[in-house]
Amino acid sequence: MAPEPRPRTFTLAFTGDLLLHQRVNAVAAANAGDDPGRDYDYASLLAPIAPLVQAADWAVCHVEVPLSADNTRLHPYPTFRAPGDIARDVAAIGYDSCTTASNHVLDQGTDGVIETLGVLDAAGLDHTGSARSAAEARQQVWAEVAGVRIAHLAYAYGFNGFAVPSELPWLANLIDEETILADAASVRQQGAEVVVVSLHWGEQYQSAPNRQQRDLGPRLLASPDVDLLIGHHAHVVQPIDRIDGEWLVYGLGNLLSAQPNAVRRDELLVTVTVTVAGDGTLTTDLRALPLHLDAGSLVVYPSWPALRPPDLDAGLRAELDASLARVRSVLETGTGWGWLTFGLELSGAPPAPSA
Repeated sequence: MAPEPRPRTFTLAFTGDLLLHQRVNAVAAANAGDDPGRDYDYASLLAPIAPLVQAADWAVCHVEVPLSADNTRLHPYPTFRAPGDIARDVAAIGYDSCTTASNHVLDQGTDGVIETLGVLDAAGLDHTGSARSAAEARQQVWAEVAGVRIAHLAYAYGFNGFAVPSELPWLANLIDEETILADAASVRQQGAEVVVVSLHWGEQYQSAPNRQQRDLGPRLLASPDVDLLIGHHAHVVQPIDRIDGEWLVYGLGNLLSAQPNAVRRDELLVTVTVTVAGDGTLTTDLRALPLHLDAGSLVVYPSWPALRPPDLDAGLRAELDASLARVRSVLETGTGWGWLTFGLELSGAPPAPSA
């Protein structure tokens, strides 16, 4: 009898919204200085988390807004167009793919979707959530990690009053339960061993999941065709549930933004360790790594003490301590809290609260 295939194990990483307000772009432009090779330097804003991103076998960012291929024709809120240099920089610090389904994906119309995906292509980033053709919508969801075929599907709750043209139904993905389940079943039938669904959903600035999240999330995870659900959009950290051994991350918060409120600068990087047994059985373990965006520099730091740069001043250390406490309090409300690996702690029970 042939021996059973050996288990395959790999890690996935996910972070929140790249919400490129004018001040974020201004700071990135100042950081670029007189460098003739770049107009904007976003990598320096993300440098402290680069080792965490690079440690994953497959890291996924969320591009909230349309991107410019030549860093021109920029536009602020409420109809964004941001510098395309962000794509080069997130690729440089270790991201492999980005989701693009958001409430802002149609801010610059069909041309904006096409241009954004071209920018991501040029940076070597995979993408899912919007597409330039029906064929691309079917093909772009695939990735292979450690010999495991992964399908990644992404959808948004709406498009800020804009509508997908009826003749281009694949342009951007809208949350619809039947569609999501049908898409998940389709990729499973095509050989996906792991199916990840990303949802842009929830009430802005509310850490508690709303009714749609509480109702739809568990129903999607109950499908044999959905293995992991990752959420964003609320601009604050939301809880993490564990349902029948599967993970539902309601909201990661932002990653880059210029929102001044401290809670809106609390963030998560989650890493999911996936093991596919020889018989195809899937197990997942999730580590929650709290992050915080410094209001002054707009640099993103790990708030977990062992992961912080060693030379931070006392004021920033205190800010990170406060952020860590806030994130703990949110995560404690989720059913996954007792199973989380939080920061660098390895335990099956909730860590003791901070003093």
